[in-house]
Amino acid sequence: MKLKNLYLTIFGISVIGLSIVQYQYLKIGLNLAQVQFNQKIAQSIRSIKSDLYLENELTYLVGKSMTKDNYGIPMSLDSISDASNYFMNAFLSAKLIENGIKADFSYRILDKDSVAYLSNLKTDRKANDLLKYPIILGGYLPQTLGKEVIVELSFENINAYFISQLNGLTIPSLLFLLFIIAVVIWVLRSFYWQQNVITTTNEFINNLTHELKTPVFSIGLATKILEEKATPSQKEMIALIRTQNDKLKTHIDKVLQLAGMERSGHVVNLRQLDFYPILKQLSVDFEQIAKLSEASFTYDIEEKPYFILGEETHLSNAFNNLLDNALKYRKENAKINLESKIVKNNLNVRIQDNGIGIKKEDIPKLFKKYFRASSGNVHNVKGYGLGLHYVKQIVKLHRGRISIESSVGEGTTMVVTIPLIRN
Repeated sequence: MKLKNLYLTIFGISVIGLSIVQYQYLKIGLNLAQVQFNQKIAQSIRSIKSDLYLENELTYLVGKSMTKDNYGIPMSLDSISDASNYFMNAFLSAKLIENGIKADFSYRILDKDSVAYLSNLKTDRKANDLLKYPIILGGYLPQTLGKEVIVELSFENINAYFISQLNGLTIPSLLFLLFIIAVVIWVLRSFYWQQNVITTTNEFINNLTHELKTPVFSIGLATKILEEKATPSQKEMIALIRTQNDKLKTHIDKVLQLAGMERSGHVVNLRQLDFYPILKQLSVDFEQIAKLSEASFTYDIEEKPYFILGEETHLSNAFNNLLDNALKYRKENAKINLESKIVKNNLNVRIQDNGIGIKKEDIPKLFKKYFRASSGNVHNVKGYGLGLHYVKQIVKLHRGRISIESSVGEGTTMVVTIPLIRN
């Protein structure tokens, strides 16, 4: 639960941090857009002042409208005012677009006393909501009116315009941020769902194996009692029952050991020990087992102390598993060899066989829980895919490593490396 809260906290801080960074970039972008806009407005103002300085068709028409004089023009004053407003609006729009400004605008033509003569400004707009740029004209219009003439450009919701100019950056950034959030949430949900499934499965297996231990013990006890009064033919059947019961007990213990190791990393209590006599006795015992199975087993153990931090029972079980696999997956004229030596302050134990071998694509999966290498239609070797997973966990807890080399039909070589310590 603490780890889950830590992950969620890191995720929350990361999202907030990304949002703050995105916001700061947006502010910088808006400031740059404002600077560029002001530069474009300055260029537009210079062009507008230049074109309205001299007398031309537009300034002549606007001058007539401002002075309320329709002399020489066969139009009413209202028509002159409407025409002036239309052409002035078109002129200003063209000048702004010419300099890269496509924002909505309004304008007013007024004198220094703020008396407006022409305007397309809507009456419902508040002056405080507008960004204004006054243009003081020279030349024909001030001379005609006899007063200072100002063209006032106004822009409403200019920040919205700036943001629209940055949409090529802001929208993809926001989308990527949302994608990241969605993917991380999906990964976390999948991870915790998987963890819950694993925990539930381990609890079920743990409870089941504990329940199985009672009938296994009862069967073992019953076979001992029956064996005392059994006939020779019955003893063979009783021996078979005992053998199968012992196998079942071994599998149950292995499942319990694996479940314990997955719940806690403190199942193996490491202590200083000399592994040489343990490995030697293990080899001697396995030599007898190999003879009963009509297999050839040889061993070459370097006669030196193997001081390691280890746990005798689990480490012996791990090597017994490897030797047992070499025996189970044998061919005719089976040959198994165990060799141990010290290499660069490490104990190297090599177990080599000439058995059926393993497919190259199966080798990376061998140590996964419940995985069993495919063997076509051959099912003479039974198992649950727990042995090598158990070996891997034990070697890892001893700060060691295990490697595999194998070819189909040629055999397999397992190498276990465990660090030595000073006595």
